Amino acid sequence: MPLSEHEQRLLEQMERALSAEDPKFASALRGSDLRGRFRRRALLGVLGLLVGVTLLLVGVASKQTAVAVLGFLVMLGSALWGVVNWRRIPGPGEIATPPTGRAAKQPRAKVMDRFEERWRRRREEGGR
Repeated sequence: MPLSEHEQRLLEQMERALSAEDPKFASALRGSDLRGRFRRRALLGVLGLLVGVTLLLVGVASKQTAVAVLGFLVMLGSALWGVVNWRRIPGPGEIATPPTGRAAKQPRAKVMDRFEERWRRRREEGGR
């Protein structure tokens, strides 16, 4: 959901205040590009998938079961890792959330949305 103009102005003011107060911390926050990081991880997953397929085929062709099983496991793990990271890539304009604890924060966000909605209604109705 996009931010309203008022929320965007407040966010910009907070960013400017943070940059003025602690420029090192602000630049560290700006420098993290989660889209690029997740894309690289997804591409590494594809590369691992290709290595796993190659190991699987070499193991089957040379009748070495251990190499074939290892290739299958590498292929499976790489595919899983690549898909997980591909799904974490935030869309353009979305706020990127860190990968850890993502599922645990979703129910809390719904509760916070309800609290914020109640707060807005109270303010609009005259401070009840």
